[in-house]
Amino acid sequence: MDAFARHLLGWFDRHGRQNLPWQHPRTPYRVWLSEIMLQQTQVRTVIPYFERFLQALPSLGALAAASEDRVLALWSGLGYYSRARNLHRCARLCVARHAGELPESIEMLAALPGIGRSTAAAILAQAHAQPLAILDGNVRRVLARFHGVHGWPGSSAVQKQLWQLAEAHTPRSRVADYTQAIMDLGALACTRSKPRCLECPLRGDCIALRDGLTSVLPQAKPARQVPLRTTTMLIARDGEGRILLERRPPVGIWARLWSLPEGLDAEQARLGIPALRNNQAASIRVLPELLHRFSHFQLRITPVVLEVASAAAHVAEDGEQGWFLPGELGELGLPAPVRKLLGSLIEESNPCEQSTA
Repeated sequence: MDAFARHLLGWFDRHGRQNLPWQHPRTPYRVWLSEIMLQQTQVRTVIPYFERFLQALPSLGALAAASEDRVLALWSGLGYYSRARNLHRCARLCVARHAGELPESIEMLAALPGIGRSTAAAILAQAHAQPLAILDGNVRRVLARFHGVHGWPGSSAVQKQLWQLAEAHTPRSRVADYTQAIMDLGALACTRSKPRCLECPLRGDCIALRDGLTSVLPQAKPARQVPLRTTTMLIARDGEGRILLERRPPVGIWARLWSLPEGLDAEQARLGIPALRNNQAASIRVLPELLHRFSHFQLRITPVVLEVASAAAHVAEDGEQGWFLPGELGELGLPAPVRKLLGSLIEESNPCEQSTA
């Protein structure tokens, strides 16, 4: 074990996160679920989702047997929904090909949907104590600063160099603790902005700290302008309070989630739905715009509430459209802005009664 790992583990014993819900016990299923949820999401956000998901689907077999709607509903609000779909596909592949277990070979594990090299290594290191290096965003930042690695970590040359460094530092003992420790250091001390270098156990040999480069390393991806897209979302509601939803296509943004009909304007959205085409609207109301940010573009949503006297019986025969009561929405996979819009509308329609003393 080199000095890097020794100092890091000493810091972890005093300051690391040792009571996360997926650590007790560190089963392959729990570790895998947490690693997928933690991709691009912070620990404090993940914990309640992890606990709710695990309570509903406590094993890989239960996940494999669940419907896609159930999985997406449990994931709803975490974003990056391809992670949930890959989680579901992966569970079913494990049942079909690996006797209902995650494989213990890094090559076989990394080949499964949504896992890849670093996530596979994190699962095997924490669940099976295999001495495998990881390279998530936190680890890249720690290594780039400590070793003074210049260049964008997403480039192949820089990534290759960082993998070599990650492998060189990974010990053969206490590998589960080391894996958590290096992720914790990046999350708690060697943060993206305003790193707490005085708290870092590696500060004595950190090149970025020595050379005043902590605000420069790791170097950012070359900037590009984030485009803005616009859409109108139609909230069609009948006299019973039911809302018309349609399932998104199998590819693209929010794939296979239930969402609101969309168009360039309310009329276009309405005409695209047979159930509404000839349905007389009692009232039409435009709600305030909502801006939702994705990683590669921004979406400006204009919500339009369309009150109709009754829900026409005709909806898409393939089950891709349906009228849903407010109480049924919790069991559906809905995009976060759609859930927010509908939640606000339902709350507005059913304000909480104020109790008086």
